[in-house]
Amino acid sequence: MSMSRRTRKLLTTSVAALILSVAGAGLTAPANAAPASAPSAVREARAAAFDAGGVWTIFQSNATVRVDLRQDAAGNLFGSTSSGDTVGTVQEGSVTGNDIYFIVQWNHGPRGRYTGSLGPDRRLSGITVDLNNPSSQAIWRSDRTF
Repeated sequence: MSMSRRTRKLLTTSVAALILSVAGAGLTAPANAAPASAPSAVREARAAAFDAGGVWTIFQSNATVRVDLRQDAAGNLFGSTSSGDTVGTVQEGSVTGNDIYFIVQWNHGPRGRYTGSLGPDRRLSGITVDLNNPSSQAIWRSDRTF
């Protein structure tokens, strides 16, 4: 049996389309994958929009905390805290865009996670959670503007 030229062309085109559609699905990045190199506008949006470095005060709904932070060029935070006779060390933290986050290991045991954002008034505000006792939470705001 001999296939007609038209049938062979149709079959070849169909097989090629099927192969490309199957192979193409494996060759394309998933919809949620990050691009290999983000456009500069996206990178700028993720860069720190402010410098949280320096000595400043956090007014919490249950305490007043003095922070002494350093911020590197990547937005990472390092430093110490105190509240009365209680002192703490910043274990990790960062500023990304208008958001701040850091974890304090207090010398009397609790680990506090502070998360917040820079508001239109250029002050930071957010929530802190005791990571050892997550039901213990407080709202906070900074004394100064950034």
